[in-house]
Amino acid sequence: MVPHLTTALTGPLLDLERRFLNAMPTIEHWFRAQWLEHAAPFYASVDLRNSGFKLAPVDTNLFPGGFNNLNPDFLPLCVQAMQSAVEKICPEARGVLLIPENHTRNMYYLQNVAQIVNILKQAGMRVRIGSLLQEIVDPTAIRLPDGGSLTLEPLARNGNRLGLAGFDPCVVLLNNDLSGGVPDILKGIEQQIYPPLSAGWYTRRKSQHFAAYDRVAGDFAQLLGIDPWLIDPYFATCRRVNFQERVGEECLAAQVDGVLQKMRVKYAEYGVKHAPFVIVKADAGTYGMGIMTVKDASEITGLNRKQRNKMAVVKEGLEVSDVLIQEGVYTFEHINDAVAEPVVYMVDHYVVGGFYRVHTGRGVDENLNAPGMSFEPLAFEACCTLPNPDCAPDDTPNRFYAYGVVARLALLAASLEVR
Repeated sequence: MVPHLTTALTGPLLDLERRFLNAMPTIEHWFRAQWLEHAAPFYASVDLRNSGFKLAPVDTNLFPGGFNNLNPDFLPLCVQAMQSAVEKICPEARGVLLIPENHTRNMYYLQNVAQIVNILKQAGMRVRIGSLLQEIVDPTAIRLPDGGSLTLEPLARNGNRLGLAGFDPCVVLLNNDLSGGVPDILKGIEQQIYPPLSAGWYTRRKSQHFAAYDRVAGDFAQLLGIDPWLIDPYFATCRRVNFQERVGEECLAAQVDGVLQKMRVKYAEYGVKHAPFVIVKADAGTYGMGIMTVKDASEITGLNRKQRNKMAVVKEGLEVSDVLIQEGVYTFEHINDAVAEPVVYMVDHYVVGGFYRVHTGRGVDENLNAPGMSFEPLAFEACCTLPNPDCAPDDTPNRFYAYGVVARLALLAASLEVR
C-alpha cells in the first residue's frame, strides 16, 4: 500500500491542485510541446517540499541513487520508460555500460545500482558495470544484502571507445556525479555519455538549475494564471566563500536577509503565520552535505567552529566556495508522526514513481537528507486525475499528480540547463 500522508492543507494549495486537475489536458499538451523542443535528461530525481501553501522543488539530481527505494509494483513503468530512453540514443541496443559511484561499501547505493541493471535488462538491454576504482583490475563480485550480487569490471579504453573486456557498448550510462572531476578515461570517447559530462557536479551549479527553473515556472504559471511563487523558491548566491576562515560572511548575511525580506512580503500576502527561513547549502554537490537552516542573518556571523567545519566541505572532501541561499519550504507531511518529503523519479520525460524521505529526528524546517532517514515507497499509476464526484481535491492521488507536474517542471529546467 502507498502510505497515506497527513497534510496540513490550507486554501491556496487546494486551489493549486484543483487548477492542476482542471487544466490537465492543457498541462499535458504544454509538456508534450516542450519535449518536442527540448531533450529530457536520461533520468532524474526531484526533491519536493509541500508546505500546504506552497509546493516546490528544492533539489534536482541528474544521477539519481535511489531506484531501490521505488515501489516494486511499478517496475513496468520504469522498464517502459527505460526502453524509450535507450531506443532514442541507441536503437540497435548493442549494450549499455553503467559506471557507478565508487561506494563499494555502501550496500544501499549498490542495491540502487542493481535495480538500474535490472531495469535495463528487462528493457531488453545487455548491460555490464565498469568501475572507476583503480583497485578493480579483474571482475569483482559483490554480494548484496538481498541475496543478489553485482560484478564490477575494470574499464578498458580502445582508441576512442570505452568498454570492458569482450564488451563494446553503444552507450555509456553514468550513475556517478563526477564531483571530483572527469576522469581521463571518460574524455574524448566517441560513444554517447548520459547524462553528459557537463551535468557533473565538478561544473554544474544548483543556482544555474534554479535560474532555469525560474524561467520554466514563470511560463507555466502564466499558462495556468497562477502566482509563480507558489511553485518556485526564491534564491541567491555568494561566491568565494570560506567558512573556516570566515571569508564571505558579509555576503552570506546580506543575501540571507534579502531572501527573508522577500519571503516576508509573500507570507503577508498569503496570510502565512509561520516564520520564514532559508536553507544555506553548497551550490554544487549532493548527499545532504554542507546544509544548514537559517532564520536570521545574524546566525551566519555567529557560527561556531563545529558549524563552520560542517559547512566547509562536501562529498569527497571538496571545499565549499560557492554557496546557494534558497528559500526554505516547510514540509507539513508526516508518516507515523515523522516528517516526510516526496522525492519523484523520472526516466526520460516519464514519471516512474518515487518515495517519501522520512526522518524522525528532523523538524518541518530542516533538511531530511541526513543520517537516520528512511524511505517509504509511493506510486503514481493509480492517480485520480480526472475530476469526478468520488475524488476530492485533497485526496492523496491528486497530490501525486501535482507532485508529478512540479517534478517535470524541474526536469524541463534541467534540460535547459544541461545541453
